[in-house]
Amino acid sequence: MIPLFFLVVCAEGLVAFLLMVKIGPLRELVIKGLDQVKMRRATVLTIAGTIFVILLSNLFSILKIQNKGAKHGTMTPMDQVLWRTNLLEATLMGFSLFLGFLIDRMHHYMRKLIKLRSNTGVSKQEVEMLEKEKLQLKEKEEKAAAEVKRLQKEMSSLAENLNKLRSESAEKDKKVETAEAHVAALQKQAADLLLEYDRLLEDNQNLQTQVLGHRG
Repeated sequence: MIPLFFLVVCAEGLVAFLLMVKIGPLRELVIKGLDQVKMRRATVLTIAGTIFVILLSNLFSILKIQNKGAKHGTMTPMDQVLWRTNLLEATLMGFSLFLGFLIDRMHHYMRKLIKLRSNTGVSKQEVEMLEKEKLQLKEKEEKAAAEVKRLQKEMSSLAENLNKLRSESAEKDKKVETAEAHVAALQKQAADLLLEYDRLLEDNQNLQTQVLGHRG
């Protein structure tokens, strides 16, 4: 049994070493293998429980042999061999359980670390996407600001043209009013001339009538 537990301790030490030190793809392979082992958690717990029971049995045997030696004042050679064998087995089993617990914790925290790194990678991608969107929004904002400036220039130019047209329209309105006043004055003058012409015609007819009367 001692060679078997010695091989188990060596294998566990190798697994713990590969979890601590990254050597090519070996760490990933070990983690995947431990994932498969943890899927059979009941079997693993049964084996660990059996080893723990054997460990307690060995410790009990060690204490029994020590108590026997204390009663007789010394241990027989056979008891010494059994005591050393049980002590070595208990040491290997205890170290095996400790390494198993250590590997379980290391695997657990390695999985957490991998998950955190993947989440960090996703977060970095999201930050990069947000940065790109921010740049795009900034470009759109700059284009919008340039468009607003162009529209403001066009509006100011149109306002100037409108004011110019209003002043020209006011001048034309004044000219039209002046022309209308002049036409009204001419119309009044023409009406006066027509009245004077009618009066002269009437006077002419009266004079002709008087001349004819004198001739008759």
